[in-house]
Amino acid sequence: MAENTGESNGSIDQESQVPLERRPIFWFYGSASMAYGIKDNAFSYLLLIFANQVLGLPAYLAATALAIALVWDSISDLLLGHWSDKTSTRYGRRHPFMYASLLLLPPAFYSLFNPIIEITPDNGFYYVLITALIIRTGTTLFEVPSTALLPDLEKDYDRRNRWLALRHGFGWYGGNTIHTVNFFFWVGAYGVTVNTGYEIYGTVGACVIAGTIVLSTLGTQKVAAALPRPTETFRFREIVQEIGQIFQSVKNRNFAALFGYGLIVGIAGGLGTALYLYNTVYFFGFSGNQIAVTGVFVLIAPLVAYWITPLFASRHGKPATAIAALLFRIVLYPIPYVLLLAGYWPDFGTWLSLGFYTVFIVVEVVGLIVGGVLMDSMMADVVEDSEVSTERRSEGLFYAARSFAYKIVSAGGIVFAGTIVSLVGLDGVNSFDQVTWQIRFDLATFFLPLYCGLVLLAIAVLSRYRIDKENHEANLATLARRRQDRDALKG
Repeated sequence: MAENTGESNGSIDQESQVPLERRPIFWFYGSASMAYGIKDNAFSYLLLIFANQVLGLPAYLAATALAIALVWDSISDLLLGHWSDKTSTRYGRRHPFMYASLLLLPPAFYSLFNPIIEITPDNGFYYVLITALIIRTGTTLFEVPSTALLPDLEKDYDRRNRWLALRHGFGWYGGNTIHTVNFFFWVGAYGVTVNTGYEIYGTVGACVIAGTIVLSTLGTQKVAAALPRPTETFRFREIVQEIGQIFQSVKNRNFAALFGYGLIVGIAGGLGTALYLYNTVYFFGFSGNQIAVTGVFVLIAPLVAYWITPLFASRHGKPATAIAALLFRIVLYPIPYVLLLAGYWPDFGTWLSLGFYTVFIVVEVVGLIVGGVLMDSMMADVVEDSEVSTERRSEGLFYAARSFAYKIVSAGGIVFAGTIVSLVGLDGVNSFDQVTWQIRFDLATFFLPLYCGLVLLAIAVLSRYRIDKENHEANLATLARRRQDRDALKG
């Protein structure tokens, strides 16, 4: 059996007495998500419209390429998560994969927005597909092992929320800052149909991603290398048994609630983010600078979430707080669209319109971050809950499996988005003046019921999660007794 906990790590136990903000490992762990935030911003908001209106791929074909890459990403997440759980090296379980990501992610990100070959109608689909596959593989190599460090770094039920609030904050600041600058100076300045802005975006993004990988990996290396090694390693020759262990671990019913949430909300996420620029540019009529202004104000949201998440979670528990935040957010989401179609929204593209829209977006993002932080923290608690029954640490697998659920179906959401763009007649639209009221109405009526219905169903599934603070502490006590018994037998 894989025993990853072993004896308590002395250096971590000693450091746990130091305030988190004064511990360098806290910041190195949190800052890692900037790389994911930048990649996610590109794939969620820019890539469909870039491939469609700059590279000239039909929306449905561009969406298909992104969906195929996403399906591959979801499968590779599972294998990589399990593999990293059972990797034994002097650099730790996770870090060999994190270093390897440097060879793939930054160069491929640059090449996607700065094509290294001439794009033609015959090769455009394959170029987007191949670069997207490489980017997603590089992201998996870094993000899955990096996130999975948390259960070893922090055992406290409530303090885990702060680690993940910081990590989510860095992810949002990384993605949203480059998004804001992009729409002030690059894509927003040159136009969403002009390649120049995307070239600058790809170059800067690749450099920041590379710097983030180097800084976070080196910064967490010493602590990771000191963690106990697994006694059971990954065996490629016994892949059937390895897959059997994956299924044994993911049968945990609390994990199933988080997995089910990701499975359902993934479709909504893929749909909503892929249509974001179509909605802001063509539905609401905002310019690139106005979209950037919204991005500036959204920078408030991670800071608010960082402070309120631990506060509310400690008072009301992680599951209840997460569900309340996500419900509050989805109630707000359709209001601007409904008001605009009903004639109660300010004129298209005005700063008054932007002001109202920005308020809605900032509050929604706070709810989204609070929910995301707590679900990641809840996933960390599943690690010990599962270890009680399996006697195996599977944090990499659990985080990867939840990610798998989100990604495998968000590919479907992207395909839905590309299909909606084509169905409502946006394929041939290059300016706001070309958008008719009928196009706008069709876009909202296709999009909103599907998006909101899926999110509400996902929240209903999440409500089946049952681990609270008392359960978590009981699991830790059980595992501690087992370690003492093993130590006594060795003695």
